[in-house]
Parts: sequence; C-alpha cells; structure tokens
Amino acid sequence: MRGCWRRRTAYSANCFRRADFLDSSHLDSISDIAARVKLLLMDVDGVLTDGLLYNVPDGQGNMVETKAFSSQDGIALQWLHWKGIRTGVISGRVSPATETRAKQVNMTYVYQGHIEKIPILEEILAASGIAAAEVAYMGDDLTDVVIMNRVGLGIATANARDEVKRCARYVTSTPGGHGAVREVIELLLKAQGHWDDLLRKYEVLRENAQTG
Repeated sequence: MRGCWRRRTAYSANCFRRADFLDSSHLDSISDIAARVKLLLMDVDGVLTDGLLYNVPDGQGNMVETKAFSSQDGIALQWLHWKGIRTGVISGRVSPATETRAKQVNMTYVYQGHIEKIPILEEILAASGIAAAEVAYMGDDLTDVVIMNRVGLGIATANARDEVKRCARYVTSTPGGHGAVREVIELLLKAQGHWDDLLRKYEVLRENAQTG
C-alpha cells in the first residue's frame, strides 16, 4: 500500500498548526499541493537513514560516526535537481557523512547541529524567495513537527512517532533509509508532470515499442 494522506481537519484537534497563512490549500488534495512544491527539506536520521548510527575506527584508531544511505533515495534526489526542485537537510546532529551525502546528491541547503529548526526554515525561505506553501518537509520525530506545521506539505515517514504522524499531511508507506525519500520524490515528480519523462529517459516507457 502506498502512503496515506490526511486532511488538515483530521489532526487539527491533536496537533497545533500555525498554517492559516498558507492560504486555502487545506482543501486541496496531496497531488495539488505536491504540484506546487519547489523545495523539499528533510531531517536526516530516521528520514534519509533508518536512524541507526555506526561508530567505526578511522586510520588512527579513533571512533568515527557514520551512517548508511539508500541508493534509490540518492538517484531520486538527483532527479529533483535535474528538474529544478531544490532540496536540503536540517539536522540536530553534525556528521561528515551527511555533508558528503548532501554534496553527492546536489543538495542546496545543509544545516547541521540545529535542534531549534524554525529559525533555519525562516532563513532558507528568506534566502530562496520560496513561499512556505511551496515547501515540503519530511520528519520522523517531535523536533520536526514545528517545521511540518509551517510548510505546505508536512510528511511523516512510516517509522515516525505516532504523534508526528498525527501532525502530518502525508505518511509514507516506507520507512526512513529504506525508500521513504524516494516515495515522496516520485509523488512530487508525478504531480508536476515529470515522471513520464524519466520513464522515457530510461526506456521504461517506450511510446513506439512493438507489441505482440
């Protein structure tokens, strides 16, 4: 089963939303909202990864923290870059692995070591000129809800805390680190009319293919 979407009224009693400034999009479908997204922001641990942290020795015997990322998420992030949809991360932890991954997939915004995420969102919006209603944000834990409350498309991963899922407009069917980001990117690309172009690029969709 694919991810599920929730009307804002489904969780308004359980989750504070300062979203009236976002316009009348609360009546729109997920596809309509996704069609307007110009920026996809996300947490790292539990979203780009499964939340596990690995401590491994470096060449000097010091323990270094690293993480595992999904290759399918990675190529999908490249697709967004090709289509002009910006991406970025806002994470409470500082990790060289995150910095390296962000460069690999051409992320525009990389903020690490920030548990208080609202000022970072405001900084990104001011610098980019993108409206909050044109932003999607993926999270899995309580610290992400304040951002989900302030953007057009708040998304919880399948492994997110139940409280976070109640505050989300969309909940993925796949967990973080195992295709959640890919699922959301496919949603955005389909809503914005780019998906068939990619299928043709990789010859999955061949308009002139012979049948029989």
